[in-house]
Amino acid sequence: MCSTARSAPPGPVQQGLLPHGPVLVRTTVHRARGPDGTLGRMSAVTGSADTGPELPSTIEGDTTSEIVVKRSRFITRLAHVPSVEAADAVVATVRRDRWDARHHCVALVVGPRSDVTRSSDDGEPSGTAGAPMSEVLRRHGLTDVVAVVSRYFGGVLLGTGGLARAYSGAVDGAVEGAQVVRRREVDRVVVRVPHEAAGRVEHFLRDRSAAHGALVVGVTWTSETVLEMLVPPARRRRLESDLADFSAGALLLETVGREIADIPPS
Repeated sequence: MCSTARSAPPGPVQQGLLPHGPVLVRTTVHRARGPDGTLGRMSAVTGSADTGPELPSTIEGDTTSEIVVKRSRFITRLAHVPSVEAADAVVATVRRDRWDARHHCVALVVGPRSDVTRSSDDGEPSGTAGAPMSEVLRRHGLTDVVAVVSRYFGGVLLGTGGLARAYSGAVDGAVEGAQVVRRREVDRVVVRVPHEAAGRVEHFLRDRSAAHGALVVGVTWTSETVLEMLVPPARRRRLESDLADFSAGALLLETVGREIADIPPS
């Protein structure tokens, strides 16, 4: 049987069965915190059918989970990483903290379009650990993530098939316990508004943003008020048209650049 428990908030224990037989599963989720200590994520937009092609997803923060297969413990650290260097740092930390484990097998995917993939069997028979772990990340459509599975040998040989199922199951369990965050390509734009009209224009943009899959992400005040937004490229013309109608052609969207934004769970 398997049981899952999250660190916060506490929840009920759930029972289930993984494909490769009876195992014990424990999962702990850690969410990334900002400089002020609060939980957070990147600026986001709401996705829909015409917000453009969906990019590979990522995860928020990191997750630690454990399964036991025939007395061998497989402890998985699944972490969001922005680069290969950051992934290497996670691997180094796991090796240091779990120095007594027999193997530390790795799979990582990095880049907006899963540009870089790497894996390591770390002494397990070739193809029984890193490749199955990578396949799980690919199947879930994840990027900017590293999975490190530390194995404590339990005295029972699992065979090549058993190892592959155990390592893939370990990563699968970690992904199931993680907060997956979808991504979209968006345009960052600004609208410059005289101070006396700022409140009315901001209300209009916030009201219309949902209809355009957009989001107002910032307001700054200098000699004028500057409203900053994220807009899916496919929706931009519609928003520009609505803004022109609202302001009788006085207000425009100015492009800052194109970037990748995270979409929070609905």
